[in-house]
Amino acid sequence: MKPAPFKKLNDFFSQFKLLHYKKREIILRPDDTPSGVFYLCKGYARLYSISQAGEELTLIIFKPEDFFPIVWTINNTENIYYFEAMTQVELWRAPREQFLDFMKSNSDVFFELTSRILVRFGGLLERMEYLVFGSAYQKVASILVICAQRFGLKEGKGIKIRVPLTHKDIANLVGITRETASVEMKKLERKGLIYYRGRLFIIKDIKGLEKESLLNSS
Repeated sequence: MKPAPFKKLNDFFSQFKLLHYKKREIILRPDDTPSGVFYLCKGYARLYSISQAGEELTLIIFKPEDFFPIVWTINNTENIYYFEAMTQVELWRAPREQFLDFMKSNSDVFFELTSRILVRFGGLLERMEYLVFGSAYQKVASILVICAQRFGLKEGKGIKIRVPLTHKDIANLVGITRETASVEMKKLERKGLIYYRGRLFIIKDIKGLEKESLLNSS
């Protein structure tokens, strides 16, 4: 059973049109004026930017019960990012003003969403620290720890990351090349910390992975 705040959210959004996007289809582009507030009910999406050199940096991965674009929704600020479906996705789209009115009249929903935003902000700060100070190895280990915390499902003694991530996805999350990400992932595999099942990563030893990600580790 869903917690009360998210049952309310689902009930609110379900009165609006359900949209479908294919894997890798763009949902929003920079400078697009959003046509409403999107609420993800199935699948995964990402928010990313592209440098002048054409390099991508994934900033946020959205999972079911997340909404976007957050900054435009709350502050009516121009969107400057890409939003892309990482898998097949289903989402509802509600008019911004109606969503804001709903939030104002449902403080429990507002509190729960604010709490989630702050957790995500904490993850962004942690990633920023690794982007500046960490080695490529530490960056890869740390993002897998973060993904396990946010998208992980306990499975026996391990943790399954439910988002299908490629080596390119990992590279885009931590600002390195796909080739470098592949090399560092192989190191983690050889140490028995992770393995693959189909298209999903399984964290075999989360404590060991956390230790490898520490900035003061060798």
